[in-house]
Amino acid sequence: AAAAATTAATAARATRKVFTDGLFNSLRQIVGPDYISHSQSVLEQHGHDESYHKQLLPDVVVWPTSVEQVSSVAKFCTANKLPMIPFGTGTGLEGGVTAPVGGVAINLTKMDKVLSVNQGDFDCRVQPGVTRKALNRHLQTTGLWFPVDPGADASLCGMCATSASGTNAVRYGTMRSNVVNLEVVLADGTVIHTAGNSRARKTAAGYNLTGLFIGSEGTLGIITSAVLRLHAQPAAIAAAVCSFPSVEDAAQTAMEVIQSGIPVARIELLDDTMMTAVNKYSHFGYPEKPTLFFEFHGSQQSLEEQQAQTEAVASSNSGSEFQWALKQEDRSKLWQARHDAWYAALRLRHGCRGFATDVCVPTSRLAHMVAYAKKNIHELGLTAPIVGHVGDGNFHCIVVIDPAVEKELLAAKELGKRLGREAIRVEGTCTGEHGIGLGKTELLREEVGAVGMGAFKSIKAVFDPHNLMNPGKVVGF
Repeated sequence: AAAAATTAATAARATRKVFTDGLFNSLRQIVGPDYISHSQSVLEQHGHDESYHKQLLPDVVVWPTSVEQVSSVAKFCTANKLPMIPFGTGTGLEGGVTAPVGGVAINLTKMDKVLSVNQGDFDCRVQPGVTRKALNRHLQTTGLWFPVDPGADASLCGMCATSASGTNAVRYGTMRSNVVNLEVVLADGTVIHTAGNSRARKTAAGYNLTGLFIGSEGTLGIITSAVLRLHAQPAAIAAAVCSFPSVEDAAQTAMEVIQSGIPVARIELLDDTMMTAVNKYSHFGYPEKPTLFFEFHGSQQSLEEQQAQTEAVASSNSGSEFQWALKQEDRSKLWQARHDAWYAALRLRHGCRGFATDVCVPTSRLAHMVAYAKKNIHELGLTAPIVGHVGDGNFHCIVVIDPAVEKELLAAKELGKRLGREAIRVEGTCTGEHGIGLGKTELLREEVGAVGMGAFKSIKAVFDPHNLMNPGKVVGF
């Protein structure tokens, strides 16, 4: 049955249904006249993310305000064979919110409540429109925080859908480690709770449906709430910057810090090109050499131990003296500069756009992988600063290209393929954070093989037999 559904969906993949006034009026009755639009400007806002991928517009945008409305929209779309594209903050980097065959963009930002905080259990429940910064503001007086930080102020359920991670993942884990339960609306409007009513810290009950939907990129269902694990706010925090003669020395230091068991909270690599960009954009004066940004969490005594151990490792790899940021405002400025790396990179070539790609490898292969990236960037003649969460083997290349020059786009795509294939060859993955979206379906096939891809498509067919949920993404059409 799953195979038959997959075949039917594939056969219909290129068909874009004519969106009539009758369909618009029916959706308006579900969400109300103030929560639906098909104006050109609104469609354009919802037809792209932060990536290089071509803008592909939906036919209409709706803003449901409850899970019941999301369910009704899904039922209507399935009955009328309309594609559904969940939309959060639009900060993705692989075209995940584009609408290749039109359909209904379901903007979830109006559902923006923190539904509960259970301080004694270190968890909370949020609606899909709550962003990570909004949640941490809400938690400010509780002594708790949510540490997963991809840089952008992304929506938390969008972060679930893309299996986001970021700068703190080396200590606190990715979204996969921090989600307890999900409420999901399936393509036919059925509402499922992936772990029943549970908020338990662990379970051995049945299949791991929560894990299945994390990273599904809207292709299996629409996440309408999430139970998230919270963490105690650290008693003391310190940050530091250290430069190195080569990117290999910096990567080697990151690997040795992790292998030494030092519980560093963040360890970020910026290559010399990225440091040039950061200095110009954020008005810093750091050496324009490969650099590691560190952050340490814990008691004052444990911080001193971590700092001493890390300095010793860095020194053994020709690292410079540490420059410390101990005050909150200094740390905030440092990490804001790191989070602004995308915009800093774009300033290297005015009027150009960013083409981002990422890979993740075992930390023992990190130095090799970063050196391989630098070599290929040079061979292809690209401007492509490197930045990465190297404590867990993940790094990004931000290729700055002129979209009007086809050979630059082709070279950027070639770099992405080379890095993805080399990462797979050394037992890593073609993406640690950005996801598959439209851009990495070919690499996904190479990574998991024909059998793995067949399993993915069978799962997709069970949950979405008509291929209406974010069609074209992850498993393609």
